[in-house]
Amino acid sequence: MRIMGLDYGSKTVGVAVSDPLKVTAQGVETIQRKSEGKLRQTLARIQSLAEEYQVGEIVLGFPKNMDNTEGERCEKTLEFKELLEKRCGMPIILWDERLTTVAAERSLMEGGVRRENRKKHLDRIAAVLILQGYLDSLAFQARKNLEG
Repeated sequence: MRIMGLDYGSKTVGVAVSDPLKVTAQGVETIQRKSEGKLRQTLARIQSLAEEYQVGEIVLGFPKNMDNTEGERCEKTLEFKELLEKRCGMPIILWDERLTTVAAERSLMEGGVRRENRKKHLDRIAAVLILQGYLDSLAFQARKNLEG
């Protein structure tokens, strides 16, 4: 079973999936929607991708403020998490996503992606960074348990 990573935004959701061994994250797509409240098609697309990639759990970026408080985006993310759990029926793990968008923007700049083209890749790359952070933490925990 693979793991899916999501970067949930007001009008887009970046999607990434792990390889079958859960070592690396790859970007899949950015799901677009016309307005923030229109989630039915977004949820259906995520469910479809989860089935296609044989996903067993989902890691959802949790946008805490830099001072570790939870703002309006966190509330909306928690609402989305509930809808996702009902729709997909699998565990949804919240993962601190602070600075992932900044890191994604930086990697696109370093990769020579033109400013006008960055936005269409940004959320997908942020999803990769969220998922890779989670995968790295799983690997670290496994190593720690072995050394135990």
